[in-house]
Amino acid sequence: MKISKFKLALYGKYLFLIIISFLSIFPLFWMFVSATNASVDVLAGTLLPGVQLKENLTKLLANTNLLRALWNSFKYAAAATILSLFVSSLAGYGFEIYHDKGKDILMNILLLSMMVPFAVIMVPLYMMFGNANLLNSTAGFVLPTISTAFLIFLFRQSSRNFPREIIEAARLEGLTEFGIFFRMYIPVMKSTYAAAAVITFMNAWNNYLWPLIIMQKPEAQTMPLLISNLTSGYVIDYGVLMLAVAISVIPTILIFLALQKNFAEGIVGSAK
Repeated sequence: MKISKFKLALYGKYLFLIIISFLSIFPLFWMFVSATNASVDVLAGTLLPGVQLKENLTKLLANTNLLRALWNSFKYAAAATILSLFVSSLAGYGFEIYHDKGKDILMNILLLSMMVPFAVIMVPLYMMFGNANLLNSTAGFVLPTISTAFLIFLFRQSSRNFPREIIEAARLEGLTEFGIFFRMYIPVMKSTYAAAAVITFMNAWNNYLWPLIIMQKPEAQTMPLLISNLTSGYVIDYGVLMLAVAISVIPTILIFLALQKNFAEGIVGSAK
């Protein structure tokens, strides 16, 4: 029985997608498996779950302040996400709804700022926050990320799809500009907010360089710093290290899965 060229091409596409999916998910699978094995088994490349999960967790809790690091990471990431969404969406809304040539020039300058590496502004930022006594604080973590050119651009592009008729009708009804933003704009643009929330939360949760500089006290440590400290000894327990990494990625996975549908809609909407 002959197989048509169409079916052969279709089978080839499915095979390609299966291989790519396996390669994409394998590092995550290996990480969770390694979290249940001893260090020697991890180094040996064991791909089967082990029985060392409880022992690895006991060592992790004994040698680190895991709960404190988790709480710090969540507190900083949540604060950064909420403030960034508010400031960036308000800026993106203003850039598009009150559009003029001057705002286009300012937007281009903001986009050019994305090309400046963080390392260039790291030292001046540290000196500014040190003089302001904001080291080891939530404000010190959040303020540099409270508004980014990417998020402003994302909301600006999405605002182009916001119906102008709603704004005109709301103004005729006597609603203020802030009332339009909070009561009309935010509910309509919830998909864009979801996409921006996922991106901002993940970036804040996984941020390493800035917390390394500004969070100098052990009680202000975040999960990336805790994981980094586990690799700084003479002997690294890879089972404990993989368990810490697995615990660290769980919140970001849950956030993405919870907002996955709206995330895709928000990204597609901003690209139109």
